[in-house]
Amino acid sequence: MAEPVVVVENPNDWKDTYPALKVITARDYLSGALDDLGEDLRVVNLARSYAYLSVGYYISLLAEARGHRVIPSVRTIQDLSRKAIYTLDTEDLERIARKTVGRTQPDVIVNGIELMIYFGQVAAPAWQDLARQLFDAFRCPVLRVELRRQGEWRISAIQAVHPHNLSPEQQSSFAEAMGVYLTRRWRKPRTRTRYRYDLAILHDPDEQLPPSNRRALTRMVKAGKALGVDVELITRKDYGRLAEYDALFVRETTSIDHYTYQFAKKAESEGMVVIDDPDSILRCTNKVYLAELLKAHRIPRPRTVIVSRDNVKGLAEELGFPLVLKIPDGSFSRGVVKAENPAELKRLSAQFFRDSDLILAQEFMYTDFDWRVGILNRQPLFVCQYFMSKKHWQIVKHDDKGAPKEGGFKTLRVEDAPPKVVKTALRAANLVGDGLYGVDLKQAGDRVVVIEVNDNPNLDAGVEDAVLGDALYAALMAEFVRRIEGRSA
Repeated sequence: MAEPVVVVENPNDWKDTYPALKVITARDYLSGALDDLGEDLRVVNLARSYAYLSVGYYISLLAEARGHRVIPSVRTIQDLSRKAIYTLDTEDLERIARKTVGRTQPDVIVNGIELMIYFGQVAAPAWQDLARQLFDAFRCPVLRVELRRQGEWRISAIQAVHPHNLSPEQQSSFAEAMGVYLTRRWRKPRTRTRYRYDLAILHDPDEQLPPSNRRALTRMVKAGKALGVDVELITRKDYGRLAEYDALFVRETTSIDHYTYQFAKKAESEGMVVIDDPDSILRCTNKVYLAELLKAHRIPRPRTVIVSRDNVKGLAEELGFPLVLKIPDGSFSRGVVKAENPAELKRLSAQFFRDSDLILAQEFMYTDFDWRVGILNRQPLFVCQYFMSKKHWQIVKHDDKGAPKEGGFKTLRVEDAPPKVVKTALRAANLVGDGLYGVDLKQAGDRVVVIEVNDNPNLDAGVEDAVLGDALYAALMAEFVRRIEGRSA
């Protein structure tokens, strides 16, 4: 990545106490007079105003048109100008604010608090978590944030502030934060490899059953670098930085009412390559939709009934016992139960109907293992057998006490798997899209049926990569490169 460039309206706005950076005037930047700057630029826009159609607005607008990465972006400028708070989770931020007020001023009656945030840094350490998350949502060099007591504490205003309006003490804090931020985020040692593209991998370090373990994530980073892709692990707090990347790879368990879906939508709206794409998440995370999709295209599946409160009583006759009930958006064997008799059916279905008007019922097919076929861009990538958890009918046993218990596995070469299993998996996955999918199937004799299509399949080191090794991650990164270059073309 290139060294950052600072754009100012007045050269006197850049103080001697500020970091030693390349500084150019707004006039020179807007005119394009400095052609030697190149295309791969990180631009810090320190115009005195970001108002619509002002010099500051045009600096960010032309920076984006030229392919430069700029702070603040036009979207941030527009969001701030509307005085609306567009964050990933406003309630969470205000909850943090209320807790911080309680810790720092438990016995003091105040109705307003002002925070000055410089590149995500704030003077009072107690407010740092909130400051960082606000900066992630509004990536602007200097933000003034006002908190007001309105029954409960609320974020009442967020404003961009120009450094020339800061006091000498505030300018010192601004300069220190800018130096740290640019060094950490943008400036890289001269000896470091220059990467063609930037890929963000969204993950949750605290997730109990993540789709990729730590070793797999490390190998993804290594595989990306070998292909000229700078891979960075991000978390939900990095939502505001998403547009800095060329592509997003979601490695958290997805759900429609979850921030993973919001990340995917934002990435797509930014023109980024994204896996899992929003449509795949929509189609795969709801088992009712998948059931109808498979039925419409005559993909073999277990006998399946979409259940409402009106037809639940007829399940015993239609499917017999035992039968399997599924809540539409369960994952990792969660939200999947077995009813052995009418009493269990009544009790379990009543529990599910509290959360969803429709649920899914399927015939019970016990097998020693489930097939999993991993598919990337309509081509099989890996094949695994996931064995049932010990003394259980699912591959993962969830217990109220202790951690989930998983069964064993066996990884095969794609060419060694039954052709019918692979072919059926491809048919199912191709109905969803051309992303990365894991198709679960059961086989009983010659009968092969699709259980579900997962938009966020496991890629764990030591399991799914047991046959291909590093070649699995290389194939994945090569697909991202292909898609990025395809969009550029």
